[in-house]
Amino acid sequence: MAELSYRDAVARGIAQEMRRDPRLVMLGEDIAAAGGVFKTTVGLLDEFGPDRVRDTPISEQAILGAAMGAAMTGVPVIAEIMFSDFLAVCFDMLANQVAKSRYMTNGQVSFPLVVRTANGGGARFGAQHSQSVENWCMMIAGLKVVAPSNPGDVVGLMAAAVRDPDPVVFFEHKSLMATKADVPDGEIADRLGTARVVRHGSDATVVALALMVPRAVEAADRLARAGISAEVIDLRSLVPLDTKTILGSVAKTGRLFTVEENPRLCGWGAEIVSIVDEEAFWDLDGPSIRITTPHIPLPASDYLEDLAIPSVDRIAETVIDAMDGRRRA
Repeated sequence: MAELSYRDAVARGIAQEMRRDPRLVMLGEDIAAAGGVFKTTVGLLDEFGPDRVRDTPISEQAILGAAMGAAMTGVPVIAEIMFSDFLAVCFDMLANQVAKSRYMTNGQVSFPLVVRTANGGGARFGAQHSQSVENWCMMIAGLKVVAPSNPGDVVGLMAAAVRDPDPVVFFEHKSLMATKADVPDGEIADRLGTARVVRHGSDATVVALALMVPRAVEAADRLARAGISAEVIDLRSLVPLDTKTILGSVAKTGRLFTVEENPRLCGWGAEIVSIVDEEAFWDLDGPSIRITTPHIPLPASDYLEDLAIPSVDRIAETVIDAMDGRRRA
């Protein structure tokens, strides 16, 4: 057991898989000697050499195009797009080529491709470098979508993503990079599509992802002091989506709250609310409630950015207001 930061866990997860499969290569801007702009690939060049850890030009299309070509020939690839906002630059390739080719070849071409990218706000990077865009990828049939909230899950889900035959977009949250946790020694391999109940409760289900998970847990601690027992679910992946865990929790608690960093319009929480309303409506004791970022570009101002992204206070206050309404009724 060793204490690892989230950023060091990224490097450990990649190294584990590169040792396991000598064919696996990495492509991206400044990932080699510089160790990545977020220092998530430190040490990989020294261990695996320049043939397997390759710096690229500043071109998202070149990175993803090269990765796609390699993956189509059976070479497993991890491609880094520095900021998730820049997926928009190569979105045609991701959405119309990478996501579709296995289907359009009737399975003759597999896609051992992981697209890693730094996602989310809280780091004062402004509107073009702070977006939470996992819902962009969730809507594209053919892509799998992962967003870990802690160092242990980073390692295990990285292994699951690399070993998957389909393309996976792996979102690493910028504001979690410095967080630390104990991670077991040895090989760690997780499974995509498995949510985790990180705090058990009986009165309300709170579903969260990435940065929103520790905030939801802290809010649940505050709710406990107010007499509300909240169960917190870390989704971990959006595609595949673990609906069984969500529906089981809602059946127990009778209330659903989603906490998402996405702008409100068309966020992933809306899909979860839709699923629960269709499949577990009679288990609900009140309306499902989404706690989101407003439908605005994120400001660079620290005060305004903090106001926009769901906070521990906003999560706790929203749940208390909703649950107090039920009590008054």
